[in-house]
Amino acid sequence: MTERALSGVRVLDAGSLVAAPLACTFLAEFGAEVIKLEPPDGGDPLRRWGMERAGVGLMWKSVGRNKKCITLNLRVPEGRELLKGLVAKSDVLVVNFRPPTLKRWGLTYEELAELNPGLVMLHMTAFGDGGPYADRPGFGTLIEAMSGFAHITGEPGGPPTLPPFMLADGVAALAGAYSVMFALYHRDARGGSGQLIDLAILEPLVRLLEHMVVEYDHSGSVPTRPGNRWGVTVPRNAYRTKDGHWIAMSGSAPTIALRALRAIGRSDLAEDPDYSDPQKRLERADQIDALFAEWIAARTGDEVLDILEREGVAAAPVYDVAGLMSDLHVKARGIFQRIQDPEIGALTVQAPAPRLSGTPGGVVHLGRPLGADNEEIFGNLLQLREHTVEDLRAQGVL
Repeated sequence: MTERALSGVRVLDAGSLVAAPLACTFLAEFGAEVIKLEPPDGGDPLRRWGMERAGVGLMWKSVGRNKKCITLNLRVPEGRELLKGLVAKSDVLVVNFRPPTLKRWGLTYEELAELNPGLVMLHMTAFGDGGPYADRPGFGTLIEAMSGFAHITGEPGGPPTLPPFMLADGVAALAGAYSVMFALYHRDARGGSGQLIDLAILEPLVRLLEHMVVEYDHSGSVPTRPGNRWGVTVPRNAYRTKDGHWIAMSGSAPTIALRALRAIGRSDLAEDPDYSDPQKRLERADQIDALFAEWIAARTGDEVLDILEREGVAAAPVYDVAGLMSDLHVKARGIFQRIQDPEIGALTVQAPAPRLSGTPGGVVHLGRPLGADNEEIFGNLLQLREHTVEDLRAQGVL
């Protein structure tokens, strides 16, 4: 079996739904032993999100990949004591309970670090541990709204637009995964101790909205919804083709923007200072968009892409999921993998990213049934006797 970069790292995933569990999924893809803790009465609600096959949630199957699954009721003292036993034997604990809950349960970082000074604890909540909103419940939808993302997304004059996928949670999950790696490197390579990572889901998404913040600080301007435009470069839009497809273009690099003008037969504008200068070109966004829209509307999607590719212009088709999964480059790269699962049969999921040449990630298995690994973890790792496990199960602890 290929060696994974995080082999030997044990992670306790005590999160629910998306952001915290997905951070653990990224670690599991690269070899961490991730133990997923779920309440015995139904498990993580993610198991029932979205479309199902044979009564099993497909999204759970993907996000739950590579994890060992145990049941543990943290609402009772016996369950919390078992968690502490696992913490003493683990490198990382990931939680998304609100701060008052951790304090009430005696599971703050300070208390757990007494059991394991090397523990790295990732605490992910909507608003972070501190500030007037710290105790509020929150999901990614609220963050997409509050961050400013929804305000700048949508058509001019239209309503703010929320993304139809887990954007804020996904961005926070990536930040959570790399923050764990920062802390482990500090502990293991520099001889440091463990530490607490306080990650508000709000903050990584805000961090990506660079232009909105610096421009407001500079000028006081509040951006409005631009549709498919972006106020830093022209052309940048999606244009409809003769055969009803859509082509996205970006002139982010000045040389690419000039190539695009030449490709549509407007070499004169590529030499005109009013169009060749990036700042002046922004002032003429309406005229430039009209030129490209007219040129593209007169051609099929294949014709447009052939011409633009030949001229070195950055353009791509706007795919639906069927187009994406049938694309030749996507297939050649192996961006999707078909994984066999004993519960639901074969399922196509995204392959791990990024790709490491020496210690690549991989999908070993999809999400396992609730409590599938109770015997291994409680019996072998915690050395509980079989009758003890049965008693705990009967009491609703497991």
